[in-house]
Amino acid sequence: MKDTLKPGIRHAHTFRVPSSKTVPALYPESEEFVAMPEVFATGFLVGLLEWACIKAVNPHLDWPQEQTVGTHIDVSHEAATPPGLEVTANVELIAVEGRKLVFAVEAHDGIDLISRGRHERFVIDRERFDARLGAKRHKP
Repeated sequence: MKDTLKPGIRHAHTFRVPSSKTVPALYPESEEFVAMPEVFATGFLVGLLEWACIKAVNPHLDWPQEQTVGTHIDVSHEAATPPGLEVTANVELIAVEGRKLVFAVEAHDGIDLISRGRHERFVIDRERFDARLGAKRHKP
């Protein structure tokens, strides 16, 4: 981690919602999801918020050796967004506690505030992370 990884880092990331990021596309194996309205899925919203956080801190890490993984998410999904609208995720790093990073997050679709909350990420060493994951794959 670089010395520049400090609270106050902000980032805005904008994404136009395609049909492939709506509820029916979230788990196409699920007839319940497929039958639901074609609006931006909460699962993909969470991914967009994570993406914005990653983009915010990557310049302050020794990328790609150091990366971040999500460890906690606590967000609302307050309004439905149809495909075609642009969603902007605004994130701010509000705390650095060792390797734990805490973000304030929100998203807006140009009409409504659609999400707000908090997200935590943890800085990992990719090589060590992969080694632990490999060991887990080989456990009975």
